[in-house]
Amino acid sequence: MSISISTHVLDTGRGKPAAGVEVELFREGDLVASGRTDADGRIGGLADGLEPGDYRLAFRPPSEFFRRVELEITLVEGHYHVPLLVSPYSCASYRGS
Repeated sequence: MSISISTHVLDTGRGKPAAGVEVELFREGDLVASGRTDADGRIGGLADGLEPGDYRLAFRPPSEFFRRVELEITLVEGHYHVPLLVSPYSCASYRGS
């Protein structure tokens, strides 16, 4: 069973991808993977070969209000794409494809 995760951060306040955003993936308090978004706001392969279970995905977005956004997610099998949409005073996420 192969599990992988990617992400994408969009600065909806500016209408552009958010480059250079620090993203960390944790499992049971341990850092599993980390990276920074590229010029298109993406980290195409944040982590591969993950075990099924609960994870915490932490973003440090370009927002004056949100200094850190954390999502608790459950990974079972396959590929997961978890985007973050952020503006100065709002944020949202969803499971992408």
